[in-house]
Amino acid sequence: MKRKKPAVFLKRKFESFLEAWKANPDRLPLIVKGARQVGKTESIRHFAESRYASFVEINFALQPEYKVIIRDGYSAENIIRNISLIEPNFRFVEGGTLIFFDEIQEFPEIATSFKSFAQLGKYDVISSGSLLGIQLKRIESISVGYQETAVMGSIDFEEFLWARGYSQEQLDELYGRLVAGQAFGEAANEAMDKLFLDYSTLGGMPEVDESYFVKGTFEGVPAIQRRIVSDYRSDIRKYAEGLDPLRIVNVFESIPAQLAKTNKKFRLSLVEKKARYKDYWGCVEWLNDAGIVNVCKAMEFPELPVAAHLDSACYKLYMADSGLLVSMLDEESQEDVRMRRDLGTWKGGLFENIVAEALVKSGATLAYYKKGNSTLEMDFFLRSGDRLVPVEVKAGNTKAKSMRVLIDSPHYKDISWGIKLVKGDVGFSNGVLTIPHWCAFFLRRLAKEAKPPA
Repeated sequence: MKRKKPAVFLKRKFESFLEAWKANPDRLPLIVKGARQVGKTESIRHFAESRYASFVEINFALQPEYKVIIRDGYSAENIIRNISLIEPNFRFVEGGTLIFFDEIQEFPEIATSFKSFAQLGKYDVISSGSLLGIQLKRIESISVGYQETAVMGSIDFEEFLWARGYSQEQLDELYGRLVAGQAFGEAANEAMDKLFLDYSTLGGMPEVDESYFVKGTFEGVPAIQRRIVSDYRSDIRKYAEGLDPLRIVNVFESIPAQLAKTNKKFRLSLVEKKARYKDYWGCVEWLNDAGIVNVCKAMEFPELPVAAHLDSACYKLYMADSGLLVSMLDEESQEDVRMRRDLGTWKGGLFENIVAEALVKSGATLAYYKKGNSTLEMDFFLRSGDRLVPVEVKAGNTKAKSMRVLIDSPHYKDISWGIKLVKGDVGFSNGVLTIPHWCAFFLRRLAKEAKPPA
């Protein structure tokens, strides 16, 4: 199969994960899940071509003829034999071959062979697919105990900065200043903020970012983003087995409008009048499993452990890629984002989405708190040892009244300090560490390592 090479090489963190997987002598076949077009296939190809003597790639969506490879059963030997009958040029080097089954949502039965490949131990196997949804549960169940699962998202801001020429040493230096509570200064802060807003407008889809890096402009970016969103809609209709695809699409389409509201709790009544939770939770779960959205569940009370206080019936929905969220706005709002104009009520939702995306990509679990009919509300929480750290996102740099209550009140015993993201520089006052928006990708690490003064 002829491969289209990317216009520019984008270094991805996921390749470090693949290196660690390969270094494990007890490695099992790997399933890589993630949304469409986040770069899974290209990262696996790049890794394989630099680490293996032979690379065998089969795409079940583009090459359905390979579905016959299980006709003689699911043993690794029979499957390899049948692959070689279809393509004699493939080489199978013991101890030096990676077999890559791509788009396995089109042929989940291949996962039954993972046990045989694991027991044979002569060839490494990676499989991947887009918008797997409930298919992933089926794939995992038929290969239980003989597979590992990993998640890959779109490009994060740190990877974006690598592509812009920033070294890891430079980024480590910036983090060092942040954790020490030192201001970046006007020039450095403005330069990073501009790059962050560019990234937030573009999002992390490799095709979008490649276009930006090659052309140096936003030319053609909205068209690429709209096509990806259109592909999501098509795939929802194709792969939503056991669910009403129209309901999933309606939930998906409702996200931008709901984020524009002051109360960003996702309300099914805004999707469909008299909608019932039991009819729609499967839709939200499907979008989350497919890597299209990030679910931020409400905490019944802000204390540790976070998981014990989550309410699955109350949540916010964020797009997993902020650039795609921007592309779903009306044309005037998209232009406002690109031109850095005031976005009114939309501004808060956009910045929350950006921070939620950064947190998920760093491995954090999303959680928020809203106290009854009170105005007390907190956007996110992170854990730091035996402390719960509230995180508040401000589009500008206004006062953090809710954070002040959480820190000062004796009712919230696990909270002693918090982090506020603003349009501004680093500062610390009365238990609140203020950091610029662009530092969102440092958040999880910062919450664990920062030691704010008493």
